Amino acid sequence: MSGVIGVMRRTLLSCTSLVPGGIAGAGAVSLIDTSPAWAAEPALNERLIQAFMNLSRQDLTALAMALGVLSFSVVAAILLMRTRIRAAANEQRLRSELRELQSEADRFRALLFVEPQILISWGAGEERPQISGDIALLLPQDAKQPLRILAFGTWLPPEPALQMDHAVDALRSAGEGFLLNLVTSAGRTVEAMGRAIGGQAIVRIRDLGGLRRDLAEMTLRHDSLLAETEMLRAFATAAPWPLWARGKDGKLSFANQAYARATEAADSADAIQRNLELLDSEDRTAMSRALNDHATFAARLPIIIGGERRMYDVHALRTGGGSAGIALDASEATALSGALARMADAHRRTLDQLSSGVAVFDGQRRLAFYNDSYRRLWDLDRPFLDGHPDDSSVLDRLRAGRKLPEQPDFRAWKARLHEAYRANEAVKDVWYLPDGRALSIVTTPNPEGGVTYLFDDVTESLDLARRYDRLINVQRETLDSLTEAVAVFGSNGRAQLFNPAFARMWKLSPEALAQQPHIDTVEAWCKPLFDDDDAWRTIHKAVTGIDNRTAVPLKLERKDGSILDCMTMPLPDGATMLTFHDITDSENVERALRERNDALEAADQMKVDFVHHVSYELRSPLTTIIGFAHLMNDPGTGPLTEKQAEYVNYITSSTDALLALTNNILDLATIDAGAMTLELGPVDVRKTIAAAAEGIQDRLTRDRIVLNVDVDPDIGDFIGDERRIIQVLYNLLANAAGFSPPDAVITVSARRTEHSVRFAVMDEGPGIPPDVRDKAFDWFESYANGSRHRGAGLGLSLVRSFVELHGGRVHFDPAIKSGTRVVCDFPLDRGAHRNAAE
Repeated sequence: MSGVIGVMRRTLLSCTSLVPGGIAGAGAVSLIDTSPAWAAEPALNERLIQAFMNLSRQDLTALAMALGVLSFSVVAAILLMRTRIRAAANEQRLRSELRELQSEADRFRALLFVEPQILISWGAGEERPQISGDIALLLPQDAKQPLRILAFGTWLPPEPALQMDHAVDALRSAGEGFLLNLVTSAGRTVEAMGRAIGGQAIVRIRDLGGLRRDLAEMTLRHDSLLAETEMLRAFATAAPWPLWARGKDGKLSFANQAYARATEAADSADAIQRNLELLDSEDRTAMSRALNDHATFAARLPIIIGGERRMYDVHALRTGGGSAGIALDASEATALSGALARMADAHRRTLDQLSSGVAVFDGQRRLAFYNDSYRRLWDLDRPFLDGHPDDSSVLDRLRAGRKLPEQPDFRAWKARLHEAYRANEAVKDVWYLPDGRALSIVTTPNPEGGVTYLFDDVTESLDLARRYDRLINVQRETLDSLTEAVAVFGSNGRAQLFNPAFARMWKLSPEALAQQPHIDTVEAWCKPLFDDDDAWRTIHKAVTGIDNRTAVPLKLERKDGSILDCMTMPLPDGATMLTFHDITDSENVERALRERNDALEAADQMKVDFVHHVSYELRSPLTTIIGFAHLMNDPGTGPLTEKQAEYVNYITSSTDALLALTNNILDLATIDAGAMTLELGPVDVRKTIAAAAEGIQDRLTRDRIVLNVDVDPDIGDFIGDERRIIQVLYNLLANAAGFSPPDAVITVSARRTEHSVRFAVMDEGPGIPPDVRDKAFDWFESYANGSRHRGAGLGLSLVRSFVELHGGRVHFDPAIKSGTRVVCDFPLDRGAHRNAAE
């Protein structure tokens, strides 16, 4: 470059004279320095270059023409040098302007970010924005990830984040600007402003501080209060309760629709314009006085609305600008309160009648209610209980009287008991008191707070339970020890109880029976031993039947030859007990006894038939002999020698005795055959005794026996067969005479009782031993017992038969220690006589 400049300098100097009035001018001359140091002076070179650059096109053309001979390359070099010089000058100028613009931009940036803020800009068609500013303003921990600012939910609550998202979408899509005051999740107040500028969408977010923050917060609060006020006003207007507000002058300034309806106004405006009152004058005066004294008023007042008197809870509050009030319909609450009070009173009266002790403690753990059973249970004083003592005081007093269970740590025990005040479920427990009582206690938390204690004396119940358990155990042991098989089936038909004998008898597994099988299953198990369908159907009906539950006896003959006596017994709880008793041996013995009894009955019948037949056969010849003996003894037939007369008398006495014996045998046979009938009629007691005594008069005379007759004077008569009663007394007197020693006394007595006539014959003989008295009335039973009498043993048998035919009873008097006293009772009831005769 310096070489080119030197050439140009020399060329200009050589051609100065050739340029007309141009470069040789003062300006050009002034640029040329002939000094030898010109080449070394940059300032001179600069002046030269500047002078060259100032040459006009005409000067350059004139210079080129003047040069003429000079090479075209010199001109081209000059032009090139000029172009480069101009480019360097432009570059220098642009650099200077760039420095000025950069300086101005720095000043603007410093001015723009003098306060904390963030700029987000989207160019046309750009999806990725440019973000600048203080990122830590919103994301202090993610300052290195500025794009997270676009996730508004990371630094804003949900609702503001959604609002910001919609505003940015509207800005980018439609160019709609926005201005939002937001509160971040960290509690910082920021301003977000969005604008569309120069085809770009720009969002500026800056921190609000000082007055602007206060203004923003006031704006937010104002908007919130305005929304809240509108909401409350809308609620007050639509509320179903009368609401009103009054100014300082007492005039109505607000009234809702319910107030207008209550005061029978056309609408709220009409009620306000006419200043209609809801309360009576006395109630308004009381409310004004209360508001002036206490700033609040609350009372339940009657208000007439629509011609109906209803109760309202009126609440009023004094405010800075007047007062406000509300009236709540309490008619239903009043009715419910009254009903609740009545129900509570009835509940208390009911609790007073309970045998269980009841004590109710309120939320402050003080006694709110107790019944008389509670007082008697713990033997507490009424004044103490009526003083509403707390729970701890009651427990302390009971502990002092040794009425609570003994506890090693009473404080901890009481704390556990008081946990019921915080519990949700009832707790049951049993207290064993030092005096031997056992109390069941149920502790129930009350819904409104507090606890209800319910005490029951279960001493007797526990004792009964223990006794019942012992009884069940004894019953179980008894059943297990029985030889009889026992099984109990429930109402569902399943086996509930069985003893080992049942399992052994039917060859069943105790483990299988323990599974409570159904009666059908048990029947299937038992059928190999006994398969009688009718019997099992009867057992099944007895077990599963509902109606006509009666005991059913059954006799089961099993395939193994054993015979079981079965009984189905319905139980009170709906169950059925089956008992099986092996009667194989007893059945065999019974069969043998039955066969023997049949043989004995046949023998007795043969004996009776024989006696009856022989008696009849003997009676005919006896009658003939007796007739001829009397005929021979009749003087009309001719005289007899003394010896013949003696023999005839022997014949007569013997035949009479034999006839009497035959008649007795016939009577006994007739009675035994059931063919004897009584000829009932009035019986004269004295006459009957005399007739019987006349038959043994010769014996009494012969043995010097005295007959003592003792008859009640008012004995009267009774209904009976007189002939048979004479026969009874005759046999008794004959038996007594036979057993009496000479010079003895026989006493016959007759007494009338309330229901019978009693005959008694007593002798002074040796008597009958107690061990043979029961057999003395049997046939052919005769006891000499040291006496001279020996009979056929039929007299007492006839006595018992005739007395029993009359419905009476004959027996020996056990109180007689010496001799014998036989007592016969004949009933006075004719019905008994008829039944006996029949």
